[in-house]
Amino acid sequence: MTGCSTAPLDKTVGLSPAALYSEAQDEMTAGRWDKAIPLLEKLEARAAGTPLAQQAQVDKAYAHYKSSEPALAAATIDRFMRLHPASPAMDYALYLKGMTNFNENLGIFGNYTGQDLAERDQKAAKESFEAFKELSTRFPNSRYTPDALQRMGFIVQSLAKYEVYVAKYYFRRGAYVAAINRAQTAVTDYRDVPAVEEALFIIYKAYDALGMERLRDDARRVLELTYPASKFLAVNTQPDDQGWFKFY
Repeated sequence: MTGCSTAPLDKTVGLSPAALYSEAQDEMTAGRWDKAIPLLEKLEARAAGTPLAQQAQVDKAYAHYKSSEPALAAATIDRFMRLHPASPAMDYALYLKGMTNFNENLGIFGNYTGQDLAERDQKAAKESFEAFKELSTRFPNSRYTPDALQRMGFIVQSLAKYEVYVAKYYFRRGAYVAAINRAQTAVTDYRDVPAVEEALFIIYKAYDALGMERLRDDARRVLELTYPASKFLAVNTQPDDQGWFKFY
């Protein structure tokens, strides 16, 4: 009786690393990420120092990503990159790191209503951009690079639109200097994206509200030269609070 135990039975005892990996793959294929992750952790321990252990780490990061656990996914990817800097799967690791931050941050762009956007951190989007940038620079011929480049373009446009939205937030509250500063960030840091047009308009209107006529006229002149057909040049147009995240 003293030998009895209520500890759960480990059904993986005695399985070879290859068999354990096969079971983990079956769980991932079925979308049972919560079951795949512990199998991959056991595989990583049993096959330590082998290519199969490296594959287990990458797969575990992906499983965390699919389980909507971005922090765990990012930590697993960072550990993999630190331990295996020369791994042939490095391009995929960088892509997955970019995707983790991309989904964590950009996926919430439609949920800003009622929130103070001036306080929202854009760190995740910038980290996503840097991961995709490193991927495209180090592995230009990777199968993941074309998609990464497209996502980089989307991130740049989204960050620029975010700065414009915050600038409008300040403008509507009469914080004109703050509005100018945020709009200027969009103009300076995110050139050649559609949001720059509205950023220039906000700068123009904010200087007008401040009574700074020379700077106001300079801003309008730049807007007219850069966007001669701009809708913001219409009479009595004001920065509004319409959906800044709409696709241009």
